[in-house]
Amino acid sequence: MEIIIGAHMPITGGISKSAERARELGFKAFQIFTRNPRGWNYPELKEDEVNEFLNASKGFYFINSHMPYLPNLASPKDYIYKKSGEALIEELKRAKKLQIKYVVVHVGSHLGEGLEKGKERVIKIVKEALDSVSYDCNILLENMAGQKNSVGSRFEDLGDIINGINDKRVGICLDTCHAFAAGYDIATEAGIEKTVNELEKNIGLEKIKLIHLNDSKGGLGSGLDRHERIGKGFIGRKGFENFFKVKELIENKPMIFETPVKDYHEYLDDYKTVMSIINNVQ
Repeated sequence: MEIIIGAHMPITGGISKSAERARELGFKAFQIFTRNPRGWNYPELKEDEVNEFLNASKGFYFINSHMPYLPNLASPKDYIYKKSGEALIEELKRAKKLQIKYVVVHVGSHLGEGLEKGKERVIKIVKEALDSVSYDCNILLENMAGQKNSVGSRFEDLGDIINGINDKRVGICLDTCHAFAAGYDIATEAGIEKTVNELEKNIGLEKIKLIHLNDSKGGLGSGLDRHERIGKGFIGRKGFENFFKVKELIENKPMIFETPVKDYHEYLDDYKTVMSIINNVQ
């Protein structure tokens, strides 16, 4: 079984620096924001920085970008919904330039207008985005953490959205913190078995293309999207031992840290923790 681990890398100093930093840490994969994640505006990608990124990123097993935080693909507010669709299309265009094959998106919130309406909006907006860009890029819907009015916290809802879009370019990014916070007990043997069965039943394990590997500062079913270092949260080291025992869930799937670090070098501590757990259970 091949273990593919990476982390979310900063692009400070230029987008190509992300690849250089990931290579420095010995990672096989990495994730980036291609622009400021907390705003709507974005600078045009210049030809020289694109070429620098393409050269620096050669040889990696897996690279993905992550959509900014402001877009809401399920929003009932027309203005935000329109801007969210434009942001998704722009992210796909940027992925095309950077030759990134996977874009992770938060599904969003229906803001009290109803889950079914929220799912319909997500289906519509993702279809339109995929039809707008001539590039074989995969959109990965990230499971939400069970926040009030969230769309995509339950696996059955993600399954409905995927079936509604009906495009092979749509898959899932499974976030361990979000799943736990949404009430999926991935920390116990019985809980992880039930979770995997739910994933297989509602989505299909083959649709999971990426795992965001995060511990949780919130308890089971807390609805809190607050990541923690591996083994330091409510999932805990024992919980990840149970998680990594499920080979069909992690085998050949890239796993990306989004743990709270002050400096990207600290990801190596999470890496060492994960490898010690994997070596102990395999």
